[in-house]
Amino acid sequence: MMSSTVGTVKQAFTSLTGQTAKVSDLQRNIIDPAKKPTKGLTTDHGVHIADTDNWLQASNGARPGPALLEDQIAREKIMRFDHERIPERVVHARGAGAHGYFRVYDDKASKYTYAPVLTDPSRVTPTFVRFSTVQGSRGSADTVRDVRGFATKFYTQEGNWDIVGNNIPVFFIQDAIKFPDIIHAVKPEPHNEVPQGQSAHNNFWDFVGLQPESAHMVMWAMSDRAIPRSYRMMQGFGVNTFTLLNAAGERHFVKFHWIPELGVHSLMWDEALKINGQDPDFHRKDLEEAITNGAYPKWFFGIQVIPEARENDFDFDILDATKIWPEELVPVEIIGEMVLNRTVDEFFPEVEQVAFCTAHVVPGIGFSDDPLLQGRNFSYFDTQISRLGVNFQQIPINRPVCPVLNHHRDGKMQHRITKDLNYWPNRRSIAPPVPAAEGGYVEYPQKIQAIKQRLRSAKFQEHFSQAQLFYNSLTDFEKAHLVSALSFELSHCDDPVVYQTYTKLLNNIDFNLAKQVAINVGGVVPEKPARENQGRTTRVSQLAFAPKEPTIKSRRIAILLADGFNLGEVEALRAAFKAGMATTWVIGPRRGSVYPAGEQVGSGKGYSADHHYEGQRSTMFDAIIIPGGSKHAQALAESGRAIHWVREAFGHCKPIGALGEGIAFLREAVQLPGVQFASNLNSNDVTSSYGVVTAGKYDLGSMVADTLTIKQDDKGFVSSFAFEVSKHRCWERELDGLVSKVAF
Repeated sequence: MMSSTVGTVKQAFTSLTGQTAKVSDLQRNIIDPAKKPTKGLTTDHGVHIADTDNWLQASNGARPGPALLEDQIAREKIMRFDHERIPERVVHARGAGAHGYFRVYDDKASKYTYAPVLTDPSRVTPTFVRFSTVQGSRGSADTVRDVRGFATKFYTQEGNWDIVGNNIPVFFIQDAIKFPDIIHAVKPEPHNEVPQGQSAHNNFWDFVGLQPESAHMVMWAMSDRAIPRSYRMMQGFGVNTFTLLNAAGERHFVKFHWIPELGVHSLMWDEALKINGQDPDFHRKDLEEAITNGAYPKWFFGIQVIPEARENDFDFDILDATKIWPEELVPVEIIGEMVLNRTVDEFFPEVEQVAFCTAHVVPGIGFSDDPLLQGRNFSYFDTQISRLGVNFQQIPINRPVCPVLNHHRDGKMQHRITKDLNYWPNRRSIAPPVPAAEGGYVEYPQKIQAIKQRLRSAKFQEHFSQAQLFYNSLTDFEKAHLVSALSFELSHCDDPVVYQTYTKLLNNIDFNLAKQVAINVGGVVPEKPARENQGRTTRVSQLAFAPKEPTIKSRRIAILLADGFNLGEVEALRAAFKAGMATTWVIGPRRGSVYPAGEQVGSGKGYSADHHYEGQRSTMFDAIIIPGGSKHAQALAESGRAIHWVREAFGHCKPIGALGEGIAFLREAVQLPGVQFASNLNSNDVTSSYGVVTAGKYDLGSMVADTLTIKQDDKGFVSSFAFEVSKHRCWERELDGLVSKVAF
């Protein structure tokens, strides 16, 4: 009886407290920092740390200098961080990749560098690119709000060169020693491993609110740049400042840029959220689909170059990774292009095992004293050893295409069997060093006069001017999206200290921005600006990177059908859009046969639908067309899902087209507000209104006259619709309040 009573008490205690024998056993391994078991930070060997924010460097106090390898505190902090996850990448775990090639147009970069990969137009250099998100795990979704990795490996004849970049040109921190802190803060919170693939939580916003150097990067991360429509529609940036060395021994500072042929485009936030659930592999599939269909992704390669003599000519430090070099001050020179034209054969050996290192450069390309780059050069190499072993560069995807010979031996997974001597010097002069004149890598003889110390130089102390510059440079709809993003993120923070702190910080960037966000999230509403907005702008809006020639290449166009549709219109439209390298997808009431006008449903000659209304949603496509056919239009009008399909596309500002009786479906069933429609079903005149393109008929005469030229055309339905598709979205629809009137 007694033991039964004790057991009941223990069970009740465990149920109420969660305390078990195992939980008790774990207590001896649990450290609670809130109980202050020590004065503060210590190394793993117990020594108190005085500065955890600045890597020890050789500096004169006015300028940053080289980071010193002797800084065991920084090396331990980075080393421990690098080895936290196995085998998944600590960051950039979720990715996709493809093979391609790179070439330069001419030798005009030879005035800056003697690297043949950048100066020899006869070369075609193989490349491999890995795109990725940063925060989430390998199983997270593609369309989360996040920075995207854009890492490129060039397999040059002089060795591998890696540009380990992002789709955003700046970063959250200035010194690499802070990298563990920013990633710990943005990753899922340690007490419950939530949230996955999001920065919308207390710890991230707590960190960036207390680390104002992050302000510029936060503006980019809360902009549309962080929810790209496709990897193929992202810019890429090397982020850090590198150097170029020319044949005369002259050094230039350089930043690297990738500019997509298709323009820079993004999803809308509601759309991104829905795709996360509907198709978490959206970006992976998009990349593969484009390459498979021959719409090869292409980027133009540009460089920004500053002569060494002009290093100090700017009001910002050119070595500060939280700053851009505004293009009006340092123009981007386009010198080449990259095309991705081959998918991987097997994901793991290629995409997962590819290993990038910022320290992988070739002769003619070097490093600067950028404090973030200095630490990345150590960290990436160390990370690859943790993930893949010391012989990671022998893995096929990482193996150089040029010969490799050295005296490195053994280690886990050693694949090379190297004969004879394994040291230098040796009696037979096997594998000697290569002189610079014969292609050996040499460092620029940089003069250094410095004091060993931890510090941030004066220009590194200013954090808000470029955050303000970015915000000022956005269009009205981009600003509205940024306000919404900040409001969404901060509303997910349940600690008032966090969201109140950040709304105060926003007032250093723009008064109206801070006021709008603070009202939305219950933050501190400012009464006056914390600093004046200078009104400066630069070229960062996505609209500034539109293609020189409008294109619908690789765009996904859905054709919404029901039984009784006009087959001639559908076939003509599909042929026309195929000529522009767009893909068309038939969405019907069922997958398989949908029956055109004149065919008996169930027994007549059907037309194959790729998906049914529930199988794919409008979020998967760039545009929608509803062809003519009275029974088809009536059936669509009686389908709530079909109506939602169109309303959702309208709410996401996507182009919508309709012909004949399809117009009545839009006007009467879908009821799009504020839109003008073609009124005469006997005319082929085209009406374009807020991205909705309609025409009363599309007969043989219309088809013959309507060649695919992407422009607004009152007689050409295909041309007018293609023009709207080429613009990506009709943002006027949102700015004029039409979107807010539709439930989607």
